[in-house]
Amino acid sequence: MSENKKVLNIKSDETGEVKVAEDVVAIIAGLAATEVDGVSSMAGNITNEIVSKLGMKNLSKGIQIDLLDDHILIDVAINIAYGFSIPEVSQKVQEKVRSAVETMTGVTVSEVNVRVVSVAMGE
Repeated sequence: MSENKKVLNIKSDETGEVKVAEDVVAIIAGLAATEVDGVSSMAGNITNEIVSKLGMKNLSKGIQIDLLDDHILIDVAINIAYGFSIPEVSQKVQEKVRSAVETMTGVTVSEVNVRVVSVAMGE
């Protein structure tokens, strides 16, 4: 793996080691968040928006990961669909993201912070 990318050490024993890139954790979190009913889309920074406009898919858009020694902090930025309860959708996003990341990595997620950036009108 690239030396300048942060990695999460999942396992290290006599058979070898398993490391997961920070970007992989972000993709897991992003996919989990978009599965929640009421999440219109992920919200990203200007770079993410340019990538989207070019037709490329950025699965980690709107996700910030902080890898600590024995746990992970995750910040999620979403656009919520009009008519949905912000507290309810946010709680479901927190639960879904935590469950997906912990299940797939085996590492404890200590926090999932949700930031609602905008409200999207139906099409």
